[in-house]
Amino acid sequence: MKGRKSRLIPGCVAAGALALMSTTALAQDTYTLRFNHVLGPSEPYHQGFTNWAERVAERTDGGLKIEVFHSAQLGVEEDIIEQIRQGANIGQNTDSARLGNYVPGIAVVNGPYFVSSMEEAFSLADSPTMQEWQQELAEEHGIKVVCFDWVQGFRHFFTNTPIRTPEDLSGQRIRTPPAPIWQESIRALGAEPVAMNFTDIYPGLQQKAVDGAELVYPNITAANMHEVLEYANETGHILLVNFQVVSSDWFDKLPEDYQTALVEECRTAGQETSATIADAVEKAKATVAERGMTIVDDVDMDAFRQAGEKAYEVLGLTDAKNKVQAELGK
Repeated sequence: MKGRKSRLIPGCVAAGALALMSTTALAQDTYTLRFNHVLGPSEPYHQGFTNWAERVAERTDGGLKIEVFHSAQLGVEEDIIEQIRQGANIGQNTDSARLGNYVPGIAVVNGPYFVSSMEEAFSLADSPTMQEWQQELAEEHGIKVVCFDWVQGFRHFFTNTPIRTPEDLSGQRIRTPPAPIWQESIRALGAEPVAMNFTDIYPGLQQKAVDGAELVYPNITAANMHEVLEYANETGHILLVNFQVVSSDWFDKLPEDYQTALVEECRTAGQETSATIADAVEKAKATVAERGMTIVDDVDMDAFRQAGEKAYEVLGLTDAKNKVQAELGK
């Protein structure tokens, strides 16, 4: 019996060691992405990000988990992007205007009247120039674009005076995100841009730090900005295309099937959310009208389109804009 026990003990030890190794391997194969966005929990984007997270977890059997944080709970975009560049397991919903701080050409996507439909925005993924810019972001700046199929709708000027021409914006201080293409776009269209984070817009309007903002309709209803704004001026000057970004270092360490799941489900959720937003825009527009805002739809669009070209000229992006638009067949 003593001899039998001595033979069993090493076997048990070996089995225990194998179990421990399996547990360790499993732990090493589990990844978490903490994903941040500035919008509120009632916005369609938040549900879209939640859907993305659920599908990725399902496809990877829980091996890749996305934790979604709304209302800039993890911090402002610029700070998050810098953490991404350092390799943190964190993601951010952002735009090409901010990415243009690293690769200037990509900023054209958020320029005035660059694309005119969701379909054009989705087709940007096939542009060779866009692919080159994304590669440069990843290899030289540590920012991996997972996808950019998230179209938030046309941005308009929301103010306390009616706007029909670029001249009507003269002297108006309009909130914009803090990025050159956005600043120059708003300046080219006739207003004075004021850089301000999204969460500061409502108090900024209350305190008269700004006279208005350029946003999409669902932003107005979600943040109750009808309480501090009177006019919705339908300039449609930017079709907002959002980019989902993570650390390229972190992404490259994922198993290949996890990478595929992250990208494919990002695109699927993005296109679904874009369609949802298109419906939500009409509902939000009706809601702001019910809440007392005046819709100004007799805008001189030709004058605004012509004025918008100056933004590309000032930033030296005219050639980049023309190149990508040519690849889209425009």
